[in-house]
Amino acid sequence: MASEIRVPTLGESVTEATIAQWYKKPGEAVSMDEPLCELETDKVTIEVPAQSAGVLEEILFEEGATVEVGALLGSIDADGKAAAPAEAPKAAPATETPIAAPEPATTQAATQAATQAPTQSDALAPSVRRLVSEHGLSPADIAATGKDGRLTKGDVLAAVSGQAQAQTQAPQIPAAQTARPAGTDQSAREERVKMTRLRQTIARRLKESQNTAAQLTTFNEVDMSALMQLRSEYKDLFEKKYGVRLGFMSFFVRACVTALHEIPAVNAEISGDEIIYKNYVNMGIAVGTEKGLVVPVLRDVQDMGLALIEQTIGVFGQKARDGKLAIEDLQGGTFTVSNGGVYGSLMSTPILNLPQSGVLGMHKIQQRPMVVNGQVEVRPMMYLALSYDHRIVDGKEAVTFLVRVKESLEAPERLLLDI
Repeated sequence: MASEIRVPTLGESVTEATIAQWYKKPGEAVSMDEPLCELETDKVTIEVPAQSAGVLEEILFEEGATVEVGALLGSIDADGKAAAPAEAPKAAPATETPIAAPEPATTQAATQAATQAPTQSDALAPSVRRLVSEHGLSPADIAATGKDGRLTKGDVLAAVSGQAQAQTQAPQIPAAQTARPAGTDQSAREERVKMTRLRQTIARRLKESQNTAAQLTTFNEVDMSALMQLRSEYKDLFEKKYGVRLGFMSFFVRACVTALHEIPAVNAEISGDEIIYKNYVNMGIAVGTEKGLVVPVLRDVQDMGLALIEQTIGVFGQKARDGKLAIEDLQGGTFTVSNGGVYGSLMSTPILNLPQSGVLGMHKIQQRPMVVNGQVEVRPMMYLALSYDHRIVDGKEAVTFLVRVKESLEAPERLLLDI
């Protein structure tokens, strides 16, 4: 009996995906719920698990193919058995025939390469085959480290890197002799890689945001002394009680919630000729991953305390790094906080995540001389940036919002007293 492998429902408004990788080959045994392949959408990557145990019978779409929701990807033979590895040929019976002299080493090596090369070439993934072709390499000359002796993209790049290093260490040739003749193939000097669906979506939405909203950014700076002192004093007790580290992000989230209650336009959105004001706050927290920026959403964060905020952020961060975020984790945000400071950014102008009307940019904490009560003191300072949609948020409201955030952070007791 065969079990179908189909593209699962990918979430609201997501109708297709790209097959990023197959984990199994036809003829291999699979277990119940074992991941079979990885699908990449314009928002997240998801794994398709086996619905039954058995043997992968066939694959209908190769890596790199675009498939729609519900499409048949392949099938599993629940009653099948995995293909047994080929047995080594049995030794011929001993005879009195004189033993032939051993072949020269070069002949043996050539025979071995000829035997292995076709097998390795047949197993090449599309991306690996493209790299091999672009760099004019032979798969048989590259050490394969992938599963079942398959050649991976990393193997090819390592081989290319080895060639480049060898060329770098070669004797220097006068410049007049190194000029590239006209018409020389430039493919080895560049690498052309197709954008992932996530990167395409990021590019499209950022440009759409710039073209749609009347974006403007206002800046302020916050003295982090009081907040750093509070965190230093209570972080051990906090972690002992709640099992999570006390970071700065939870304070920024709470400060934004307080400011959004006072300036609701920053938490609103435009729909046609109407403004939709939200009586709740779904806070998007921008997280950088290897595949691009994602923004998981803390829902109804106005009802969360510092501990729950930190715990939820920790869960989302781990899911983002593991590529396990679901579509639902990324939808419904009303306001966003982005922390470029973790990468060393001193100041930036964040771009709105439509249809939201505001995004707060956090930055690097830097020791700077400040005038305090007529005296110059060195204080840990952070620049804050609020980008907002000027179609719905007036300058006065934007500045007031940022000042309220600054006041809450410089006097954290305000957050406890809700003032």
